[in-house]
Amino acid sequence: MAAYLARRLLQSVLILLGVSFITYVLLYVLPADPVRQIAGRSATAETVENIRHELGLDRPFIVQYGRYLAGLVQGDLGRSYLQKSQVAELIASRLPATLLLMLGAILCELAIGLTFGVLAALKRGTFLDQTLMMASFITVSAPQFVVSLLLLYVFAVKLGWFPIGGYGTFAHLVLPALTLGILGSGWYSRMMRSSMIEVLRADFIRTARAKGLTRARVVLGHALPNAILPVIAMIGIDIGIFMGGIVVVESVFGWPGIGQLAWQAIQRVDIPIIMGVTLVSALAIVLGNLLADLVAPFIDPRIKLK
Repeated sequence: MAAYLARRLLQSVLILLGVSFITYVLLYVLPADPVRQIAGRSATAETVENIRHELGLDRPFIVQYGRYLAGLVQGDLGRSYLQKSQVAELIASRLPATLLLMLGAILCELAIGLTFGVLAALKRGTFLDQTLMMASFITVSAPQFVVSLLLLYVFAVKLGWFPIGGYGTFAHLVLPALTLGILGSGWYSRMMRSSMIEVLRADFIRTARAKGLTRARVVLGHALPNAILPVIAMIGIDIGIFMGGIVVVESVFGWPGIGQLAWQAIQRVDIPIIMGVTLVSALAIVLGNLLADLVAPFIDPRIKLK
């Protein structure tokens, strides 16, 4: 276990290093000039150059990137050009809202996706199977803003069951989490159906049925724990996606997550915030996948960490 963790941590560091380099290169070659955003349109050329020198943006690329890495090693994500605050503090202030939305969204995805996937597998080839798979195709294809606005209009405007937007109570969480749950459930249901069909054909399932076990016990006690393993890997990926922020959903529901912070930074070419959010997202994906790999052996003891 110790050797496995050490190897995975080394791989994680290399991945984050690669992500930081690629992102920094892309931001460096952008035609947009962050200094102009800071100085304003009426600033003189001298003022622009002074700001550029103060931020170190007049130095060669390798020097700028080296300074950024040196700060990163010390836990410093830099300072926002426009908000004049530490990027780590800005991200930390949005982190509780992002984590809450991520947890709610994943629970909704699993509740809808696993239920549909198992039912479709058990009723393979029937009208129910075709209906559920068609529904899953629609959910993965639907634009985020369409589902968001539809739920908002029906449940907040027309029925008045939930607030139109904001953050702070469970009622505020329901609609954005449900939106993301609906949008992501299609992937889980299709994955669960395929995995469940494969497991139901296995010899140990036929043996369990031959022993006279009830259908519910065969499905829930034997088939489901083995079929759910691919889903766990998908959860690890989802963690990174949600940690990066879901811009459209957060904007529609006025959710103060990392996504809104990243979108504002992109509009203003605030490079330190863009870099910080990108690295946090990459770190979340790495840790999510590592967590999924560590959980898998507890579900299926046949899996060995290598």
